[in-house]
Amino acid sequence: MLEQDLVKRIKEIQLKAKSLVTDLLSGEYHSAFKGQGISFAEVREYIPGDDIRSIDWNVTARMNVPFIKEFQEERELTLFILLDLSSSQNFGSSERLKSEIATEIAAVFSYLSLKNNDKVGLILFTDKVEKYIPPKKGRTNIWKIIQQILTFSPVNKKTDISVALDFLLRVTSKKAIVLLISDFIFSDYQQKIKIASRKHDLIAVRISDLREKNIPSVGLINLEDSESGEKFLLDTYNKFFTKNFSGQIAQEEKKMKDFFKSAKIDYLEIDTQTSYINTLLAFFRRREKSLLK
Repeated sequence: MLEQDLVKRIKEIQLKAKSLVTDLLSGEYHSAFKGQGISFAEVREYIPGDDIRSIDWNVTARMNVPFIKEFQEERELTLFILLDLSSSQNFGSSERLKSEIATEIAAVFSYLSLKNNDKVGLILFTDKVEKYIPPKKGRTNIWKIIQQILTFSPVNKKTDISVALDFLLRVTSKKAIVLLISDFIFSDYQQKIKIASRKHDLIAVRISDLREKNIPSVGLINLEDSESGEKFLLDTYNKFFTKNFSGQIAQEEKKMKDFFKSAKIDYLEIDTQTSYINTLLAFFRRREKSLLK
């Protein structure tokens, strides 16, 4: 990508992300995620209607009038974006690739964090950690993150989500929001995700494409596994095969959803043919309701 084309693309993504954050998601992020705890702010004079459980009896005794303690939520959060760069992400049967959708979602969450003055870090991975940007605040950091996502050329092609989560657990001891964006084709990740979710607020975002679930009847086609390089000939007129294929995919998807549900981990599924805006809105509102319970 030429420098001028890169700058143009980054600005396009920034503009779209900012627009979504300002017009639709403003306040949603703040409401959906708790801070790191409650800290003491000040002591003030009691006002009728205040919770009597907050009365500071020591100050009240000294001043001879009731005073209460006020607390505030420690709002500063850290967002880690874990983004899958394996070769299967470079697929899309419509106008957009899975990697393009993933980039936009990463940008939206980055700008939501920026608006709330939170830190954002980035881990790009395949079956190894390819790039790490430590969490920082500010617009310059967001620009750098989007630039790296768009331009970084991974060394490896395969996927290992566990490697990325292992690295995350090593580089931070403080609780963070973890946005894990992948197509989750690699299957052996459940145990590591459970471990990471106990320490962090983990959100799994799966990017999928219709043609990964249903193969059209177009005769003989040559296919290549983008991660392993394995090639094979497929007869799409073979109804037994296509039905069996679709059934297996549906079974795997159900198994995946059941896993995240049982582990109480937020799971968002976004496909390349549908706008992700409503999915994000529903997610934030669902989170807000759960925190109010």
